[in-house]
Amino acid sequence: MANELDETTATPREEGRDVNVIDKQIPITIGGGTKFFNIIMWFLPPIIGGIIWTIVKVNAGKYLSQLQQKIQHDASQIDNYLEQRVMILQNTAKLLDKAIDLDKETFTKIAELRAGSGTNKLNEAASAIEKVNAKINVAMENYPELKSHAEIADAMQQNSYLQREITAAREVYNDTVNQWNKAVYEWPAKQYMAAKRGYTTRIPFTTTKEIKEKARDVFF
Repeated sequence: MANELDETTATPREEGRDVNVIDKQIPITIGGGTKFFNIIMWFLPPIIGGIIWTIVKVNAGKYLSQLQQKIQHDASQIDNYLEQRVMILQNTAKLLDKAIDLDKETFTKIAELRAGSGTNKLNEAASAIEKVNAKINVAMENYPELKSHAEIADAMQQNSYLQREITAAREVYNDTVNQWNKAVYEWPAKQYMAAKRGYTTRIPFTTTKEIKEKARDVFF
């Protein structure tokens, strides 16, 4: 049998293809076969099968509940790093403002982030922080001599460190979301409990439009 995907003879897509995360939660459902299975277990063998099936469902429900809490934990880790980064950017903005007339809108946006305004969703918070970071980077580019100031250099180093930590935390979060998305389709017990509780698939943490566009820039 020939390879379904033959890299030697198939026509490649030379223009490339961008990849985007679909922002959609899919409800978990069960069919008639699963419902029938849930009933027939009480008869094969009599009663005992139903008791065993009930225990399996309870364990499946407990697993999904625990996994849901892990998703919350992983999300809170990202929040913690985002909050730290806001504080670092705030300090950096203050240091820059001593030397130059920094855009006052930058301070307004930082104040909103510190207050939690508009940051209920991780992606929205990350996007807002990246915009503030971009404004500060523009200021640094216009006044390159400021990079030699020890306090500013230290703040930017901390900012860079937190960027890497956020990336790592996002990977952990996405791994857990992937674990969830697979678990809710595991037949029969986990899928049955997920459908019964009205669970849906979860959406991974995605990057912002601005970052994706910036990644296409020529840096050298």
